[in-house]
Amino acid sequence: MLARHIMKTSVVTAAPNMTIHETARLLIVNHISGMPVVDAIGRIVGIVCHSDLLHRVENGTSRDKRQRWTEFLWSSPRGQAARYVKEHGRYVSDIMCRNVISIPEDMPLAQIADLMERRHLKLVPVLKHGKLVGIVSRSNLICTLVSVAAAVDSASRDDASLRDAIAREMHGQRWGLPKQCVRVNEGVAHLWGVIESEEEKRAIQIAAEGVAGIKRVEYHLEFPSVIPAL
Repeated sequence: MLARHIMKTSVVTAAPNMTIHETARLLIVNHISGMPVVDAIGRIVGIVCHSDLLHRVENGTSRDKRQRWTEFLWSSPRGQAARYVKEHGRYVSDIMCRNVISIPEDMPLAQIADLMERRHLKLVPVLKHGKLVGIVSRSNLICTLVSVAAAVDSASRDDASLRDAIAREMHGQRWGLPKQCVRVNEGVAHLWGVIESEEEKRAIQIAAEGVAGIKRVEYHLEFPSVIPAL
């Protein structure tokens, strides 16, 4: 699946000259965590999110005097000024993130998930020929888990193909079992091997149980024997 298959095309946007209070209201009314900021000619110039509104002087969530004193000691004048603007600024342009990371509509979901995790992003605008055509949020990615149903036809898979499928799933993984440690009899998988942690055991379980057509998994996994010190 690609970005265009899951993106939301009806995008709520803000303008740079929108007030902080209008912005907060727009986020709440539309039940969204963030939105692109678009200028008069339709270019994306920023992103504004809930986190940009966490510390505000209006509701008493700005940094207290003690925190400001610590900041005075350790921060540069530029950093102090930026913090003041963030907490006291009146417009979206004062608080928005200007470093906008966008994606093309044909980006695969795996790459989108990696990007959002690596850059700690809650949402990413989707562009086509430089124009905003949609937005992908973390919730859009999670919704694919609900919409995608695995079609399983267990009757068409024999024991040999099921064994091969389990071995392929674990192939290349440092915790994976070799094919000779896997047996399948009438759809029931039997796994033998030595493991070193509960995490390895759980990974092996998930790999085997996730193969379409497997009815049950029997585990014969052991931890290494500990020889007592003399």
